[in-house]
Parts: sequence; C-alpha cells; structure tokens
Amino acid sequence: MSTDVIQLEKVWKIFGERSEEAMKAVNKEGLDKASVMDRFGCVVGIADVSFSVQRGEIFCIMGLSGSGKSTLIRHLNRLIEPTSGEIKVLDRYMSTLTSNELRDVRAKHIGMVFQHMALLPHRTVLDNVAFPLEVQGFTKLKRWEVSQHALSLVNLSGFEYRYPHQLSGGMQQRVGLARALASDPEVLLMDEPFSALDPLIRRDLQDQFVTLTKTLQKTTVFITHDLDEAIRIGDRIAIMKDGRLIQIGTPEDIVMNPVDDYVADFVKGISNLKLVSAYSIMQDLHSVDIDLSNSIRAKESDSLDNLIDIAVTTELPIVITNSEEVDIGIVTKDVLLKSIKGQQEE
Repeated sequence: MSTDVIQLEKVWKIFGERSEEAMKAVNKEGLDKASVMDRFGCVVGIADVSFSVQRGEIFCIMGLSGSGKSTLIRHLNRLIEPTSGEIKVLDRYMSTLTSNELRDVRAKHIGMVFQHMALLPHRTVLDNVAFPLEVQGFTKLKRWEVSQHALSLVNLSGFEYRYPHQLSGGMQQRVGLARALASDPEVLLMDEPFSALDPLIRRDLQDQFVTLTKTLQKTTVFITHDLDEAIRIGDRIAIMKDGRLIQIGTPEDIVMNPVDDYVADFVKGISNLKLVSAYSIMQDLHSVDIDLSNSIRAKESDSLDNLIDIAVTTELPIVITNSEEVDIGIVTKDVLLKSIKGQQEE
C-alpha cells in the first residue's frame, strides 16, 4: 500500500446546471472563475486541485470563507461528486465505488467531525458514540465496549450516561471525536471542529487531538480558517483562495517563504520565533572548544522561543539532539541573538 493515503489529481467542482459545458470551456479556453459565472451562470467551487497526504500526517487546509476548503473536504468521502479529476483514498478511486462500497468506506475507514456535532439529544453519551456501530449491526455488548474505549481516548470516562445538554461545548466536541474514532477509521476528516469553542478549551482540545492522532497514527485532513490553529497542529498547511491551492508547505515554509502577497498577508501576524527550529540555526558540535558535558540539551525541533527560555538559565552553549537523543549540534548565545535579531528585522 502506498504511503500516500489520500491523493487528488486535477480536481474541479463547478456548481450549476451548465457545469459540464463550463468545464469543457475551462479546459479549452482556460476561463477564470469570474468568466465561468458570466458565461454559464456557474460557480467554480474547486479549481484544479492536486495534493497528497501521507500516512499519519495532519494536513491542514485553510482559507477565508468561500475559499472552497469545506467543499474540498467533502469530496474526500464523496459527499460531493467532482466535476472533473481523480480522488484516491486508501488506494481506492472514490468515483468507482458502488453505493454499498461507499457506505462501507464511510462507516469503517473514514471518520468525519464537523463544527456542529449534531449529537442525538435523547441518547446518552455512550449511545451517541455507539450509534454508528449500531447502524453497522454490532451487538449491544460489543458497541458499548468499543464506545467506552473511544471515550477513554478523549478523557471522557465517567460521563457515559450523561446527556449532551449536560456537557460543555468542549466535551460535546470530544464526544463527536470519540464517535468518529469508534469504528477505528484510518482517515479523519475534520471540518473546523474547534472553531466555536472558547480559546482555552480550544487550545486544550488541539493538544489532545494532536497527541491522539499521532499515537493512533490517523491520517487527518483538518479544515480551519485560523492560521494559529493550523500552525499549532499541522504537519503541512495548504492555503486556498477562490477554489485554488495557493501554497502547500510546512508551517515554517508558509510563514517564512510566502509565495505571493495573499499568503504574506495571511501570515504577517505570526511570530517567526515560534517557527524557526533549533536545527535550522545550529552550528557544528565541535565548532567551540568547550566542555559540553554540563550543557543543557534541546531537541532539534525546538523553536527560538524554547531556546531563549533555556539560554537565560545558562552561560554554556545549548546542545541540540536528534530524535534518538544523539548530540548533533550546538546553539551559542551569539548565534541565538543574531537569529532573533534577523527575525525581528524581517
């Protein structure tokens, strides 16, 4: 099986009665979104989108309202049919699935979490989580066993017999996540699941979500309009505008190397100090003639902010380690100060 769990190739979605005619004109004449509307009365929702998502990756898609991000994610489980292009999920072309096959994929292999969870008010938390398993025909004992495990994963053990109205907004979102996890899907689709929550609750759920998905190795496509959220949880970020993907990259790539003014405007309020890693500024381990045995260690992924916190506690260079905890470089105070100054001058 490919390491790419999700693959999109030149996907278009044009809404309107003359969508096929408009698609032909786009291919032949290269019409833009405004021209498609003027000539055919059709709306371009997705325009020539191609990307792939690797196994275990959190891939964030962000953009302003109307950019096409929510339309795009609904293509991945075929809630929306593309006008043109190919979508492959778990090595299966979604367009070729029969109705029964598609139901099976949605029930067992792709979980989706929305901003508004639509929990069933007359059912307990346990029964809400168990509902998809009930639809699949699991026995009551089995679905309760699985649901209790899912609730433990999102730290809701002890709340099994509460009703949705007895829970906070953050807890309701965790019930929704547990419901999505109950069938143990390989893929999670998250459409702005935390956007309606208070900042502190939202931050806590972001942390919990990242830990959970990394532990369970879930491949995730996460929709958000909040760049801070995308940077906080995403392995890579894709920025959309008018149905097109403008730039795809790591958080550091997006913030430090925007491809155009639109992306630059998006990221201008983000501090680079939280994104520049120790790995990108470290020197050779033997570049200073100092005993480093008592130096404080930091991870290669630690940000400038983290290094500043360490630097104020010691006069020695900071030793940088890799994922195997092997020393691979150092950051001196001089280099750290020059890096901070460089970020402030950008």
